[in-house]
Amino acid sequence: MISQKARYSFKALIALALRPEETVSIRDIAEGENIPRSFLEQILLDLKRHRLVDSRRGKVGGYFLAQPANQITLGQILRLSDGPIAPLSCLSRQSYRRCEDCADESCCALRIA
Repeated sequence: MISQKARYSFKALIALALRPEETVSIRDIAEGENIPRSFLEQILLDLKRHRLVDSRRGKVGGYFLAQPANQITLGQILRLSDGPIAPLSCLSRQSYRRCEDCADESCCALRIA
């Protein structure tokens, strides 16, 4: 199961992707996607910190995608929201750690499968 944060992140990014030529206000996203505004603010700041979205201030301000939608992956968003997505640390690309109980990774049935 994915977290509520990941789910809201997907919804916010889709809302922005559907309006690529515009800046979209937090209010519009929150109301349109039924996301609590304060939670959405935190999510968008996190997405901005990771350079997936950017923002513009002012009367026509709001958020927009910082890169083309087809360059943002589901895995990227899941990792950002929920952390590593591998079931075991030795299978993770981003957070690899050798399993303490593994004698030899080269013949580990879990890694080979």
